[in-house]
Amino acid sequence: MQQLNHKDITPEILFNQRRSFLKLGAASVVASSTVIELMAKENIPPANLTFKKDLNRDHLELNTFKQITSYNNFYEFTTSKKGVKSLAKDMNTEAWTITIDGLVEKPLTLDVKELMKKYALEERIYRFRCVEGWAMVVPWIGFELQKLIKDVKPLKSAKYVQFWTKYDEEMFPDQRRGIFATLTYPYTEGLRMDEALNPLTLLAVGLYGKTLENQNGAPIRLVVPWKYGFKSIKSIDRISFIDKQPLNTWQKENPKEFGFYANVNPEVDHPRWSQKTERVLGKFVKQRTLLFNGYEKEVGHMYRDMDLRKEI
Repeated sequence: MQQLNHKDITPEILFNQRRSFLKLGAASVVASSTVIELMAKENIPPANLTFKKDLNRDHLELNTFKQITSYNNFYEFTTSKKGVKSLAKDMNTEAWTITIDGLVEKPLTLDVKELMKKYALEERIYRFRCVEGWAMVVPWIGFELQKLIKDVKPLKSAKYVQFWTKYDEEMFPDQRRGIFATLTYPYTEGLRMDEALNPLTLLAVGLYGKTLENQNGAPIRLVVPWKYGFKSIKSIDRISFIDKQPLNTWQKENPKEFGFYANVNPEVDHPRWSQKTERVLGKFVKQRTLLFNGYEKEVGHMYRDMDLRKEI
């Protein structure tokens, strides 16, 4: 794929905003003034990342920047999806380090900005499905987790990868509520090693051409597109390689409703609602939910010997 700079990226981003193009006519994008006008209408900040563009061969219709950045689950701030953005605006992500430790030959601690220089960034347009039944399509920017894994050289005994959201009571208001907090912190998630090494698994540092908004998990988050959204942990500051399956946050909070795998499966309902359909943000009619969120071809082989009704 071709390497692009921010001047090349902007028209492609706007191309995916079909409603704006239908209003103005496709030919109008030739004018730079029109590009600027469309950017303003869609509230898309100027791109500040250099990355390889996703060709979007599946022709997925992207959600708008506003939708993606204004409807978020981030319990460290609040349980209100629309309230996260305002509470997260002052979150300080400068000099943010991430520690890689556990069963590896080369443990390390790096500034996220160093990681962004170390690994070439690429855009990945992925479906995103929340366990709550809503969905969106996001143009993430990041790098494959497997690249980092190969560099730190896990030991043969490492079977799982565990991720931790930063614990900072000054930064996250719900963390300082102690026993009255919504969850037990720090928030943690995990993947089996083959899941972590799958080429679809991404460490994302941006979306829509720019660095991540705070409410979307700045400065670095996990994206696992075939699993429900709570697996894609935000604001990571530690990754550990371990030999036993970790107990993840939602498993610990409610083991009757949440399992380790959390693979999107329309045939396995949540105890309190159906998972057969989903509501895409911005649309009125629900659509059918796809097995593995539409990524069965890429990931189905990892679960062939599993009972997906029991291993949820």
